[in-house]
Order: sequence, then C-alpha cells, then structure tokens
Amino acid sequence: MTRTYGEGCPIALSLDIVGERWALLVVRELRLGPRRYRDLAQALPGITPAVLSKRLKELEEYGVLRRRELPPPAAAKVYELTEWGAGLEPVFQALARWGVRSPVLPLTGEVSADSTMLGLRTFFAEAEDGWTATYEVALDRDVYRLRVEDGRLTELARGPAATAPDVLVRTTKAAWQAVFDGSDPLDDAVAAGRLSVTGDVEALRRLVRARPSAPAG
Repeated sequence: MTRTYGEGCPIALSLDIVGERWALLVVRELRLGPRRYRDLAQALPGITPAVLSKRLKELEEYGVLRRRELPPPAAAKVYELTEWGAGLEPVFQALARWGVRSPVLPLTGEVSADSTMLGLRTFFAEAEDGWTATYEVALDRDVYRLRVEDGRLTELARGPAATAPDVLVRTTKAAWQAVFDGSDPLDDAVAAGRLSVTGDVEALRRLVRARPSAPAG
C-alpha cells in the first residue's frame, strides 16, 4: 500500500483497502456479477480511464476482486468479486440506509442501473403473507432476473431468467426508479407505456409494495 493510516485497527485497515475515491463504487458495480472494463466505465461515467484502471489494479492486488477470461465465444476479460470482496455486502446496505437519512445532503444526480436494482435488495421488506414469483426486468440495455420465494427476495442478479418468468418488464432506468420511489404509480406508468409488462401484473404490484419508497442502493 502506497498510502496507509498505519493503525492496527480493522476499520483503518478496511479504509486502506477500499477508502480511496471510487474504490467502493467500483465494488458496487460488481455486486450483481462480473463486468467487463468497458461496462464499468459506462456505469461510472464520472471516473477517468486512468483512475478506473488504477482502482481495479489495487483492488485485485488487495484480494477484493479478480480478473478472469470468459470462454469462447465471448472470450472477454471480466472483473468479479472474490468471496472476501463479496463480504462487503452488509457494509453497502448499512451505508445506503445511513446515507438516505442524511439531514444535510440531498440525494441528487444519476445512478447506474445496477445501483437502481440494488436498492430493491437493500430496502426490500419481507411480506408475512408471502408470495412466490420470478421476474425479468430490462432497464434500457441492462437485464436482470429476480426471484421471490414466500415473500423473501432470494435472487437478484444480472442477466435474463433461465426459464420463462412470471413477470417480464421492459422499461427505462428512470421509469423503474420513479415507480419504486413512489413518484409514478405503477398502474399509471403501465397505462402510459412507460413500463411494458407481460405476465402477472399483480405479482409486480406485490414487488413494488415490498419495497418502501427509498433511493437506489
């Protein structure tokens, strides 16, 4: 490490590893699965290529992520979290819940599609009268799969559903976020064509109700 707090404190050590600017946001973009360099660059438009390359190199050296090559026909190099790196998940959820209660700084600016979907996982409220359903959600060019079992969110990952989902949604990142933050009622968004829904609309209503109005995470 070129810069360190030099303390024998696990919090200081953690900040030595992921405390540099953009480091945690790079990790955030890997929480739903592997990504290529260009995908990370597109998801983090405010980062420069030099800084992104440096953060990826550092996080790989520290054991937070690793590089691997996808087999043909993809034959592309991707970055993914190690098991230890994935252990940061509770930290992200705690930071999201803490940050949304900020008494001073408002939530403004764009967020990535991954961050929009991760807000669902962070703020999902389990239902006592549980339901089970599978979902595929396309936000612009990004596709995600979800599964709820007995009112619990058991899967949220990048990529299409393996089998035909109960609910198929095609929309934009902004329209999806507006429905889930309560500023655009689901039925209004569907009627106006802001969301295209195929399948069990009631299961989608249940999903919306399961996440209290909250920001991305």
